Amino acid sequence: MNPMRVSLESAGDFDDIIDVRTPLEFADDHIPGAINAPVLSNEERVIVGTMYKQVSPFDASRVGAAMVARNIAAHLDTTFADQPRNWRPLIYCWRGGKRSESMTLIMNMIGWRARQLDGGYKAYRRDVVSSLGTLPSTLDYIVLAGHTGSGKTRLLHALADVGAQTLDLEALAKHRGSLLGAMPGVAQPSQKAFDTSLIGALRGLDPTRPVFVEAESRRIGLITLPESLMSSLRGATMCVEVRVALDARVDLLMQEYGHLLARPEDFRTQLLRLVPLHGRAVIDQWLTLLDEGRQRELSEVLITRHYDPAYSRSSRKMLQGVRNALPFPFHPTAQDLGAQARALLTQCGMA
Repeated sequence: MNPMRVSLESAGDFDDIIDVRTPLEFADDHIPGAINAPVLSNEERVIVGTMYKQVSPFDASRVGAAMVARNIAAHLDTTFADQPRNWRPLIYCWRGGKRSESMTLIMNMIGWRARQLDGGYKAYRRDVVSSLGTLPSTLDYIVLAGHTGSGKTRLLHALADVGAQTLDLEALAKHRGSLLGAMPGVAQPSQKAFDTSLIGALRGLDPTRPVFVEAESRRIGLITLPESLMSSLRGATMCVEVRVALDARVDLLMQEYGHLLARPEDFRTQLLRLVPLHGRAVIDQWLTLLDEGRQRELSEVLITRHYDPAYSRSSRKMLQGVRNALPFPFHPTAQDLGAQARALLTQCGMA
């Protein structure tokens, strides 16, 4: 290997990791902790790429080199201006090509001990995909099952608060998991960014301790869970069925979907997406409840006619342990969530 290049395994040996790709590439996904110092802007990369195809590789290289030089100079005057003489940055681009090579060369000419990541972001992405294929099966899961509105997420958070080991997939996906589960004002991450967050969370777990996790379908909003994780959850030997009275579930659903109830037009759009499942006549009845402000009735009918049948179908397919699940009565709106979480740990033999 070129002595100026290092492998991904050496990334932890450097003071900083510098991602020189465009802001759009960086936003899609990046190595955790990396600093974005693009040597080409989003627009400049398009210009160079178009010139490469439509004019000539030589002209594209000439114009691109001038852009890269100007952008590196700007970073030296701003982003990196205060770095000490013994600074050791690791530089990467898409595949360890000219963008990161240019930055690495100039930094070493200055006197910094910069190195280029061999294979660039693509090498990192291959490592993430490979790890997602094997790491989930090394952990022991306790799956929290239960109908929509049973407060599984609240119980999961309470378990974390009292010291249990948890994996919050909905928090990583920035989505509550159901068709109406989009979080107001919060965009979901890209699939690649979710994968990066997930592998980071999995690597932070202790394989000698069980991991509490909610039962999820394969998709959480626009995010797809890796098959290796789904297989591990389906095969979990311990499953907890969170049981909550219907009235309490309606209360909780009205709280969690308050943003939709407060914006009827947005809720109408979401309900219309259910027409293929329930038919236009049924959805029209639900839209009437929405238009008349009968929010509690609408919440209850969504639970009993949409969410509960869907849960009954999916749980039988997804969870082998649901038939022998440990029943756990839960009060999600009570003040003593910590006490309830500790009670569950006792029932699981973990007190």
